[in-house]
Amino acid sequence: MSGPSDFDLAADEIVSAAVDIFREEGLDAVSMRSVSSRLGVSPVPLYSRVGNKEALVDAIADRLLADLSPACGDDQPWTAFASRWAAALRSRLHQAHDSRLILSLEREAYVEASRPLIDAMRRGGLSADAAVQACRLIMWATIGFGAVEGGAEPPARPRRRARSGGDPGGVTRNEVDALFTLHIRYLIEGIARDAAATVPTSNKRRSGRR
Repeated sequence: MSGPSDFDLAADEIVSAAVDIFREEGLDAVSMRSVSSRLGVSPVPLYSRVGNKEALVDAIADRLLADLSPACGDDQPWTAFASRWAAALRSRLHQAHDSRLILSLEREAYVEASRPLIDAMRRGGLSADAAVQACRLIMWATIGFGAVEGGAEPPARPRRRARSGGDPGGVTRNEVDALFTLHIRYLIEGIARDAAATVPTSNKRRSGRR
């Protein structure tokens, strides 16, 4: 199977094949052998292009989570952007959906995605340290919610109308969405309240003029 053309493979082609296998069969089906078989080559060039299986898994995560941050206008309040940002992250987590892909907080994709949110918070008057802390809180809360909702079960029986998530027997898809909205809103409102209490008066005046 091996030949000179094997070594002309680009890393992007290898990652694309791995992503396809992941989407079709799950992460356990992704291996150097399955990817090389999909590409019609020997496994040898895969190791020289992407490294080992762990590196390939990281590359799949980076591909699925890349460019996940929405755009933010300079005049948009950071609170509104943070809500959209969290929703975009959650949507992308649904695509990755395997905890082995989403729970590593050191992924470059997360670092890149955090920069626009931190910038928006800084423009909104938060200090650098406070913006980084707030971004981490929102990111970790969203990733944690995404990991938990993957195992959420629908209710086992019909029930009377109640608060979203109020039935210990399970939650519907719509209730999960409503719980996430509440989850992030409460968090952002708390961050904004704390930030407003610590911003110097002169900064509050400048922020109010924008």
